Amino acid sequence: MNYVSARQYFYQEIQQADEYIDLAKASLYIAQEEYPNLDCEEYLNALDTMAFELQERLPDTRYPMRVLKCINNYLYEDLGFAGNSQNYYDPRNSFLNDVIERRLGIPITLALVYLEVARRIDFPMVGVGMPGHFLIRPDIPEMDIYVDAFHGGEILFAQDCEIRLSQIYQQPVQLQPEHLPTVSKSQFLMRLLSNLKHIYLNQQELEQALAAVERIILLAPNSIIDIRDRGLLSYQLGRFTQATQDLETYLHQQPDARDASVIRRLLLKLKR
Repeated sequence: MNYVSARQYFYQEIQQADEYIDLAKASLYIAQEEYPNLDCEEYLNALDTMAFELQERLPDTRYPMRVLKCINNYLYEDLGFAGNSQNYYDPRNSFLNDVIERRLGIPITLALVYLEVARRIDFPMVGVGMPGHFLIRPDIPEMDIYVDAFHGGEILFAQDCEIRLSQIYQQPVQLQPEHLPTVSKSQFLMRLLSNLKHIYLNQQELEQALAAVERIILLAPNSIIDIRDRGLLSYQLGRFTQATQDLETYLHQQPDARDASVIRRLLLKLKR
């Protein structure tokens, strides 16, 4: 499959109402731009197989805590999934095919495997966008428990999340509902692509960073920061028409931005 059709498939998937987006498929279409010969069905089948094997192990009484313990034993003990703390910023940690093959990932991609397997055994879970760390939780009203897919499926209660946040911010934090927002599927994909964008920017892989930004803009056409970043990356890659258009849009919408004077100088240079 070529880059264009991978992008088209991604676009078609995210055009649906949020509840109908298939996260595994959309994530594999993201990976397909990196791996043009990737066979999505192979990895969707791998998730189906995991769910089938897990189904056999589930307890007769499906209390949520028991189900979570069962998923944890299967994914982390039997299959050996783990957080890649040794090489956290390896781009492979962000591609679902690599995560399934290597059994290594970052919080959001290990959460993705967990969510997809749980969905297939009819135990719906949702993503939780805690600042600095991605969590998941059972989609059960009044059930205040969270799962850290990066740390072996560790079960967290609200108080544990508060301690985690205090560690992240390096000062005492009082837990507020906005610290643990439920993440829509579009937001999930945005976060996955934002990770890739920052990894590629840090590695100076500008073409790949631009590809990540372009897909973020497909998800959030009005994200003005990403429009600016598309402009800056296009400038660096010599795509001056796109750069001019995006940077003018940015200045029109954010005339008083902190970087406005820098962007104005860049536009003058482009117009010369």
